[in-house]
Amino acid sequence: MPNRTDRSAEPEFRIDVDQNRFLPIGGREVHAVVSVTSRSPVLVGSSVRASEVIIVDTSGSMYGEKLDEAKRAARAAVEALREGVRFAVVSGGSKARMAFPEGERRFAECDDTTRAAALEAIGRMRADGGTRMGTWLELAGELFATVDEGIKHAILLTDGQNNELTEEFEHALRKVTGRFVCDCRGVGTDWKVEELRRIDSALLGGGPGIIADPADLVADFRAMAQASMGKAVADVVLRLWTPQNSVVRYVKQVSPTVRDLTHRSVERAPQAGDYPTGSWGTENRDYHVCVEVPTGDPGRQLRAGWVRVVLPGSGGAEDQVLASGNILAEWTADEARATEINPRVAHYTGQVELAQAIQDGLAARRDGDGGTATTRLGRAVALAEETGNQETARLLRKVVDVIDPVTGTVRLKTSVDKVDEMTLDTNSTRTVRTRPENGPGTDDAPGPG
Repeated sequence: MPNRTDRSAEPEFRIDVDQNRFLPIGGREVHAVVSVTSRSPVLVGSSVRASEVIIVDTSGSMYGEKLDEAKRAARAAVEALREGVRFAVVSGGSKARMAFPEGERRFAECDDTTRAAALEAIGRMRADGGTRMGTWLELAGELFATVDEGIKHAILLTDGQNNELTEEFEHALRKVTGRFVCDCRGVGTDWKVEELRRIDSALLGGGPGIIADPADLVADFRAMAQASMGKAVADVVLRLWTPQNSVVRYVKQVSPTVRDLTHRSVERAPQAGDYPTGSWGTENRDYHVCVEVPTGDPGRQLRAGWVRVVLPGSGGAEDQVLASGNILAEWTADEARATEINPRVAHYTGQVELAQAIQDGLAARRDGDGGTATTRLGRAVALAEETGNQETARLLRKVVDVIDPVTGTVRLKTSVDKVDEMTLDTNSTRTVRTRPENGPGTDDAPGPG
């Protein structure tokens, strides 16, 4: 992250809250979409400290064209790094090895000399051994532990299924959770989407992606490295304060991807939980918050939640509150007001259900349960139609024959290309963003917490 005294290098944040604050008599659940927007300054030189680890699967299955293209992609990522960025390249097989700096578990600082040396070292990578992703991530975690602050980002590429025992893999994920952000890519179709989704979920990536054609790796790696170089502040949290005797039912990121943060909460202040959001540059993210509050009498008004974007202090430094907004509740006997559903809340509720319906349907299809697969994928088609998610609708049509998109009446295709199935699966958590018709409502009044 930038030097805490250099506020000019930090993004400007804004919170907008969309909800229907009116509850029926006896109602307790308050729903809101919290939109966080950041505008980042132009980053030059080493004004923002950043560390990058490029992890390339060099197991035996990568032999040939895939490894050749992976090397080209890794070189493109190195070439996209800013001067002064700390970086390393990890070769992943049965063990994790340092490809650059060669044989040394440390970062190099990016300049013309180290960049040229890294490009040469990448060319010497060879394919052998198995696929043990947990060990690759643990080595990345060791590297990031040597730097005390700044953007910490990794790119992981694999073409195969993890050879580790489930317990070993989960143990490795627990060790590195919260230590860096990782974007994952699978090349070809011999890897498991769920394995990369687990890494992405733990390490707050942008959603796993499939690269069906190895020739497309270069552009994708370059784009990921450039996006990482555009981040300006790390370790940002969403801090949610709620009143006494209330319960946070869930906090979910719903745009640009679906991610459940509910169980990632850390209590750092009374009645307040911190939810990790990772690193930020210039971007928009939306969160669906649901809080259960004690019921109130007609006309009673309540602050059901106070949400803030916070940069936690370290080394005795105070927390920096970058933006704030209120989630409100008011009880009414007016049935029309109480039952009105905020369009943004409705939209994202549908997007979350859409993601789950796709994953459930594809899992049932793989298990040979045609009835469940048809029902769940049909529901996905109807939700994609309802929420205007045209890209997901297009991908669904490669897996099912759509008879009626409005009702979700579909028929499973007898033969589906593995690439089409995996593309639908990896894209299931990517959502379509919506904006309120009359502009978001924001209340930045000070509050407790």
